[in-house]
Amino acid sequence: MIKYIYQETRMVTKTKIDSGIIARTFSLVFFFCLFTLNSIAQNTTKIPLPTNLEQGYPRIYITNLEKKDLQKTIKKEAWAKEVLEGLHDKVDNHVERHVSDAEWMVSRLQMYWKTKATNVYVNGVDYSHADGEAPVPTVRFTGSRNSATPYAKPRLEDIQPYMDDPRGLYLPNKTKEGHPFEWAEPSKTGNIIVSINEDIIGLARDAAFLYWLENDERFSKFAYDIFHTYMEGMSYRSEPIDLLNGHIQTLVGFTHFQVIHEKALREVSILYDFLHGYIEANHPENIAMYDKTIKRWTDQVIKNGVPQNNWNLHQANIILKATMVLQDNENYEDKKGREYYIDYILNVTSARQWSLSKFIDYGYDESNGVWNECPSYSLGVTSSLTHFIRDFDNTFNHNILPYTPVMSKAVKMMPQYLFPNNQIVAFGDSYYGPISTEAIGDMIRIAQKNGDDNLENEFTGLYRLFADDAEQSGKDRGTNSKSISSFFASKPLSLNPKYKQHKLEDYITQTFNAPNVSWHVQRMGTGKDGMMVSLNGSLGNHMHANGINMELYGKGFVQGADPGKGANYLEPIYLEYYSQFPAHNTVMVDGASSYTEMLSYHAFDVMGEYPKSEQKEGFYSDITYSDVFFLEPETRSDQSRLVSIVKTGETTGYYIDVFRSKKQRAGDKFHDYYYHNLGQSMSIMDTDGNPLKLMPSEEMAFAGGHLYALDYMWDKKSVKLEEDYQAEWKIDMPEGEDDVFMNLWMKGTEGREVFSIKSPPNKAFRGNHGIPYKVDKEPYLTFAARQHGAAWEKPFVSVYEPFTSAEGKSIANISSFEDQNGNTEFVGLNITHKSGREDVVFSSANHKKVTYNKMSTDATYTLIANEKNGDWVIFIGNGKEAAVKGFNISANEFGNVVLKEKDGELWLHNEVAVTITQDNKEQQFKAGDLRVISIN
Repeated sequence: MIKYIYQETRMVTKTKIDSGIIARTFSLVFFFCLFTLNSIAQNTTKIPLPTNLEQGYPRIYITNLEKKDLQKTIKKEAWAKEVLEGLHDKVDNHVERHVSDAEWMVSRLQMYWKTKATNVYVNGVDYSHADGEAPVPTVRFTGSRNSATPYAKPRLEDIQPYMDDPRGLYLPNKTKEGHPFEWAEPSKTGNIIVSINEDIIGLARDAAFLYWLENDERFSKFAYDIFHTYMEGMSYRSEPIDLLNGHIQTLVGFTHFQVIHEKALREVSILYDFLHGYIEANHPENIAMYDKTIKRWTDQVIKNGVPQNNWNLHQANIILKATMVLQDNENYEDKKGREYYIDYILNVTSARQWSLSKFIDYGYDESNGVWNECPSYSLGVTSSLTHFIRDFDNTFNHNILPYTPVMSKAVKMMPQYLFPNNQIVAFGDSYYGPISTEAIGDMIRIAQKNGDDNLENEFTGLYRLFADDAEQSGKDRGTNSKSISSFFASKPLSLNPKYKQHKLEDYITQTFNAPNVSWHVQRMGTGKDGMMVSLNGSLGNHMHANGINMELYGKGFVQGADPGKGANYLEPIYLEYYSQFPAHNTVMVDGASSYTEMLSYHAFDVMGEYPKSEQKEGFYSDITYSDVFFLEPETRSDQSRLVSIVKTGETTGYYIDVFRSKKQRAGDKFHDYYYHNLGQSMSIMDTDGNPLKLMPSEEMAFAGGHLYALDYMWDKKSVKLEEDYQAEWKIDMPEGEDDVFMNLWMKGTEGREVFSIKSPPNKAFRGNHGIPYKVDKEPYLTFAARQHGAAWEKPFVSVYEPFTSAEGKSIANISSFEDQNGNTEFVGLNITHKSGREDVVFSSANHKKVTYNKMSTDATYTLIANEKNGDWVIFIGNGKEAAVKGFNISANEFGNVVLKEKDGELWLHNEVAVTITQDNKEQQFKAGDLRVISIN
């Protein structure tokens, strides 16, 4: 089945470096930010078109009137001289050779040189063949949608001239020793064809710019010969035809399987912009053909694609670059010029290209600012949009941020993605890493330009939290790229010293729920001793089939980490393993749980949480919980996961995880609980620390009608047991540093089988993040518990404790107990600590009253903590009644209640009205935040 591919690209903004240049930076930026006005209009008000469009060429980055300003900048600024020298270093040798050998570079273009084919056919994601014949050589289509290939792109000097051979392409095979050249079928060459052409067009683009700047016609001749050959060939090319008549037909461009990768159109447009004056003077007869070709190509990008995600941004980026080099509507017989295409992007929504207002309305949750894709993609979209708003303001002196209020919210929520070590959560197709400060910096620039002190203060305070040496941020102009755009990079960001760093607590909350991506997070503290658990379902774009997935933090590392996407989206290991249940910290039913990954529609319901999402004060801060419900669609199974963080000291705490799972129609074969954790070693032991006698097992495999994912895992060993057991992972740190551990205690039960597994490497860490081994190369050590039969009355009950070698474990012992009334949907735990603290945990799936040791409750989750010094806490999660420690607590509706005694004072936080009885004294309390109470 063909899957959507949504590539993340970073859009480069083009703000001029001085007042003379700032006025003309209106390529993509201008119109795209105007685009956002529609988010207020809600598609009812037409966005007016610009009335001051530049009539001369060039016009995308700069105009002729601004050439002298740029030349002065190059003379004055060392960085600008370096950029110019870098461009000459790339282009000069090729230009000089072109004087004597005008065919050398042109012949390296990937064209249908001999066959002159006009019609291209693809077989789904792979190139098939071409036919038809034009009077001139035509542009060759790329080899495959899948970029993975055993072949390498050759150096320009190694490309065979006029290569159009029935044997395919002559390329080096990087999988063979010595990388020998051999003939390769086009469908096996990935994107080498389009990449070679983009490289050559890039050289022509730079040469066109240098011609415009320096008026050396050797450069214009070089640029024009490449441009004309390519564009004339493209003028005869037709839309590719998918022989399967499938999804690919709605994605293809003229050069690539995906219109978002029609980079050649964007670069050709910039080339054309700088070369236009030369063409007008020397080849005016070809302008109509060039314009017509650009319009046809642009129409193809509009016609195809995927509108409901970042593709819409990428397509508009391409379209608007092309639009800028077109003439006005009146100059074309069909009246489709600049104004037409600008209006199309701003105000017209078609099947595969939406107006930005619809795009923003569809993608953002206005209540919390979360974009409906996985974290890496969400952050990228937000940064791209703030770039547009900022650059529009710089170019046209008009701030449209007030018309897009969701953008401020989207930037301010970015820290909610962070674990205590300042790495973002990475569910779906994401990577662990810091949040980028680009979007925050954009907000500061907008505030400074418009004199908005409050906005500047807020975002400067946020910026200082995450920017390394924030005072110097932005001093590097990014000139290392030595590209044309380097001349038009942003001015350095200057932070006002009167605005100080804010507190992280201003931007993150103990719990955060984003229903539009089915994500819920609980956190406590920051740094090494902070704690955090992230749960996600599968709602939105770039998501995986993972049920109720969990990421778990401990002692400086995201230990229970998501594995990333692992490979190209079309690679079998992505489709069959990395995007599937067994790669995640979740429960799979009957070896069959799965559903559509990528754009997915399977969310969980949040049945309970404490404290309320985004609540910042007025609650008891040492306990959080979430209770979520998920319908696993493949097997029609009910799944419930209750996860709690319990903080027991400044450096100590633990996680409770109760996962219930059962099929609605009974007939449960087995339910598998998977947990993957960082570390070079993993031990599975009994509760006394003795290794369990695991034996090699083939039970967890594709054989038997299960997922292919299971065959990507290896070295599987198992043992059947009914007693409690534990698993422990060790991150073996370098000498002189404390080793880091994660201990998992799990309640045993009848029908339980425990597995030790090696899984494919975790690919979600870019860089090692302080991890002392190559996590992306080594097996991801995996624990699995299989419950034969249903796992609802015999759920997976776990306690996770992260610790270091210096501190050791804080938990001394864990045991379980049953309800004295016989409730089979109940589990209870006794957790004793080395400090002398004793915790009693109740978890029930049915709100029936349960009793143990003179304590009773009907709540989903109850925890009673007894400190050695006599202080205690009663936490009631989603309950109506509880009788504990001589107190009877009752309510008319289910809710969360915290009652604690500290230093002889009673404290209460009740989200619902309650009646508390003690020693025959009864008092009612309205719902209220945490406060001192007395019972009279």
